[in-house]
Amino acid sequence: MRKIVNINQGWRFTGPDGKTIPTDLPHTWNNIDGQDGGNDYWRGACVYEKTFAKPALDPDQRLYLEFQGVNASAKVELNGKEVGAHDGGYSTFRWDVTDFLQAENTLTVHVDNSRNDRVYPQKADFTFYGGIYRDVSLITVNKRHFDMDHFSGPGIKVTAKPTENYTQGEVVVDTWRNCDGGQVHISIQDADGKEVAAADLPSVKLSLPNVRLWDGVKSPYLYTATATLTVDGKEVDQVSTRFGIRDFFVDPSEGFFLNGRSYPLHGVSRHQDWKGIGNAITREHHDTDMAMIREVGANTIRLAHYQHDQYFYDLCDQYGMVVWAEIPYISEHMPHGRDNTISQAKELVVQNYNHPCIVVWGVSNEITISTKDKADMLDNHRVLNDLYHELDPTRLTTLACYAMCGPFNKSAHITDVVSWNLYLGWYVPGLFLNDLWMGFFHLRYPKRPLGYSEYGCEAMPNLHSSNPRRGDHTEEYQCVYNEYMLNCFAKHPYLWATHLWNMFDFAADARDQGGEPGMNHKGIVTFDRKTKKDSFYIYKAWWSDEPFVHICGRRYVDRPESVTTVKVYSNQKKVALYANGKLLEEKSGDKVFTFQVPLAGDVELKAVSGQLTDQCAIRHVDAPNPAYKLQGKSSNSANWV
Repeated sequence: MRKIVNINQGWRFTGPDGKTIPTDLPHTWNNIDGQDGGNDYWRGACVYEKTFAKPALDPDQRLYLEFQGVNASAKVELNGKEVGAHDGGYSTFRWDVTDFLQAENTLTVHVDNSRNDRVYPQKADFTFYGGIYRDVSLITVNKRHFDMDHFSGPGIKVTAKPTENYTQGEVVVDTWRNCDGGQVHISIQDADGKEVAAADLPSVKLSLPNVRLWDGVKSPYLYTATATLTVDGKEVDQVSTRFGIRDFFVDPSEGFFLNGRSYPLHGVSRHQDWKGIGNAITREHHDTDMAMIREVGANTIRLAHYQHDQYFYDLCDQYGMVVWAEIPYISEHMPHGRDNTISQAKELVVQNYNHPCIVVWGVSNEITISTKDKADMLDNHRVLNDLYHELDPTRLTTLACYAMCGPFNKSAHITDVVSWNLYLGWYVPGLFLNDLWMGFFHLRYPKRPLGYSEYGCEAMPNLHSSNPRRGDHTEEYQCVYNEYMLNCFAKHPYLWATHLWNMFDFAADARDQGGEPGMNHKGIVTFDRKTKKDSFYIYKAWWSDEPFVHICGRRYVDRPESVTTVKVYSNQKKVALYANGKLLEEKSGDKVFTFQVPLAGDVELKAVSGQLTDQCAIRHVDAPNPAYKLQGKSSNSANWV
């Protein structure tokens, strides 16, 4: 049977300065300079090296070397001989290295995130960290085994759907192996590990009575399929995968349906990087991200703009998140990059087919921003769209259109469904334009499912205003913006999905426009995951059933006005606000409760709804400090505008 040994420890790294230092994985060399602005982070080739003793192998065993993420191109050598090369920084790749082994082995990995015209991404609003930033493993396997070479997939493919009015399940299991002989036994286990179906065929259809559905965040039930390969009476290999039984469709007038019922998709987009860490994150970081996404009440995640860690897809399966998965075909069509879009799409589907969370495959993102050969770009899209359907006829295709890509653009009508990245009310004035835009598109194309793949507004927790306005980067305007958008979406229930940009602030080293250089601050949680901005709680008020009250503006302490506006977000129907222990007012309302608070000296605020409470302190100051007027340039806690 298989044996997996993690080899993340004890590497040597030779960086851009030519110095060699010891390091462990995961690792990236742009975790600092890729987050500080200037668009000057180092992009080039670096070298990782590790020595290891030859594992004990029986004569009928083989050894595979597996990388789960190396950005962006990798050339791998073992004992001075090239094992293979891989282009694409976000997917798993592996090779059989048995014939390269010696008693003592030197593994050398040349990693390159240089600019080029053939490997995506090359132009986008995020940092392309270089490095071996996910796990590396040695896998011992019998020479007769389930396939490990076809786009580094799992060797088992499970297609499941409900039948008999959602009371039974139909499960089709396909396996691939590298030998002609042998038998394959398929076993299906429920979430408790009890076998509920079995068969002895390499490709088989099984029926499950009294089925439990993978039913979104409320009930994401998972089964496990295990395939065992037996040759000459001996079990030689085994693979397992979790899967869920569900179906879905999109109605252009009524939105997304899961298991036959309306299931409006409201959620967030996620970049994987963290402050000071980049993409070299651990399972604990993934767990933290998922916990916050669950707390805010999202039921869908757009995993932008590349293939994410298998562990995070597993978390999405486990917690019922409906997922948009995509390749980094983004911002710029490169005529020499077609092969890379195809290989990355194949890896994405083959490696992730079994995840029930995924419902759409993304073809591209904002590809019309910089495109010189439109005919070649459109053809590339058609090829990818057909490829996705060929590899996976059970799921839909989609893409995210650039704001300036008009509703009549041909690229917007290739995939099964479409979404737009629109920042009306942030980059351009007029929040009301969102209503007009989606209303016009739906009127013109009533049979074309429409979604919002990106919308958002930047905010920094140290910037505040009593009179917020577009472009000021204050928490207060971000609240105004998101309050409007949530109400707007509620008036347009035909949208197939809405994905806030973004759940977390993230690095974009080319950025130097307001706020902090090198950063995109559209997140509702800060880059270090330590601060939930006030907007986090308006989404929680709309989406979450967890009872809470939250006083906004707690970081806006010093205020110049004699009477200040205080908002409370809550999913309760009544909220009372106290100032220095005295009841100001109790209000009935829906999600947003607005109070006028007299300011004189220090004021302790307390919001109460039943047993729920939240507290903060603000104070009146006589005159603004002139430094506060330097919008986006001051480190002071307030910003009068």
